[in-house]
Amino acid sequence: MAGHSHWANIARKKAVVDAKRGKLWSKLAKAIIVAAKHGGGDPDANLRLRYAIDAAKAVSMPKDNIQRAIKAGTGELKGGNLEESLYEGYAAGGVAVMCEILTDNKNRTAPEIRKIFEICDGKLGGTGCVAYLFERKGVIRLPQAACDEDRIMELALEAGAEDVRASDESWEITCDPSVMTDVIEALKAAGLEPESNEVTRIPTNTVDVEDVETARKVLHLMERLDDHDDVQSVAANFNIPDAALAELSAP
Repeated sequence: MAGHSHWANIARKKAVVDAKRGKLWSKLAKAIIVAAKHGGGDPDANLRLRYAIDAAKAVSMPKDNIQRAIKAGTGELKGGNLEESLYEGYAAGGVAVMCEILTDNKNRTAPEIRKIFEICDGKLGGTGCVAYLFERKGVIRLPQAACDEDRIMELALEAGAEDVRASDESWEITCDPSVMTDVIEALKAAGLEPESNEVTRIPTNTVDVEDVETARKVLHLMERLDDHDDVQSVAANFNIPDAALAELSAP
């Protein structure tokens, strides 16, 4: 999970900035639109929509924005003409990368994503070229200060989670997406409020990126992709050793 964790930590910090300038709200609105489009506008009957709404609420997206996105997805308002795509490719050093895309114009988005890969010394690949290296998992984060390790392990595993690990100042709970709601409800019943939850792609193995310049290119690609308006999420299987991370962080 190293590649997931490295990028997840960076992405969470970026999300604070993105939320301030409204960029994150735009991406979350797209996720709500597509969820409502495919499963209806009732979050109690549409698990994907419920997760999308929870993610939007976690970054203080206004209720009116959420409702407009739902109505766009169900066809009550314009703006619901979005298509899902999964783009796969390689970053520098042979790192596998996957991008989840929501766009209203694939003919525009595809060459833009390809160009980003090329600029960062990577290459966009064909369907299935790296998908087998990832698993879809639910990831729930809880502040470490809220609960000790024994308690969080007991609650999470009894509710069906697969793993609990420390990540920065949070507990990171991994589970099958089908039981994520059960785990969240078990935590809330115990008086614990998750700080975030998402369904994401986690690598089954990682590529060590020891060269600092290669690591810089990998992170540059991840950041450029994440900044693209049509990219909903980015996953990769890199692991940057501590020594290289220290050099990257040096002023």
